[in-house]
Amino acid sequence: MLVRIVKLTFKKENIASFEAIFEKNKRKIRQVEGCTFLELLQSKEEENIFFTYSYWNSDTDLENYRNSEFFKSVWSKTKLLFEDKPEAWSLIKKETVN
Repeated sequence: MLVRIVKLTFKKENIASFEAIFEKNKRKIRQVEGCTFLELLQSKEEENIFFTYSYWNSDTDLENYRNSEFFKSVWSKTKLLFEDKPEAWSLIKKETVN
């Protein structure tokens, strides 16, 4: 399983616009083949910093999503709202301790 974490820093005046984009598209993202979990997190200290946290069955599933017209459409609107360049990490899930 692959865990994808993306850090997104928005201009403060664009936070509401980003949240509207996420709200409109979150179910579609979650329904993409291979996506088994999706979460949006917001920094407690800096309100304009968000993280998306998602689980993917494979690298291929994530790449198929990132190369899809749906992703390109959503990303083209989202990237206009940034204050800073996004950062992303793909991690292999090793263990969950409950």
